[in-house]
Amino acid sequence: MEKGEDQEAAKKGFIDSLKLLEGELGDKPYFGGETIGYVDIALVPFYTWFYAYETSGNFSIEAECPKLIGYCKRCLKKETVSKSLEDPKKVYDFVVMLRKKFGIE
Repeated sequence: MEKGEDQEAAKKGFIDSLKLLEGELGDKPYFGGETIGYVDIALVPFYTWFYAYETSGNFSIEAECPKLIGYCKRCLKKETVSKSLEDPKKVYDFVVMLRKKFGIE
């Protein structure tokens, strides 16, 4: 929701946080190792917001954190995970609606 230098600082902070997560993931398929665990269940829903962040902020999370996006896509291959998450484009539409409602756009 920021603009200019504030937006760039917010993007940098966000990407830095994602890179920290990516570092903790390392080369493991999931944060707990070989199977999905509690950390994965808590983290993967944020993936549905990534499209809204990228579109609003004009950047690519995949370009900055390819292992993390690979991890998210691996989680989505699990039917129980993919069926429980909202479509990222619907999340983006929700963000656009909120931005208009609060006069941000």
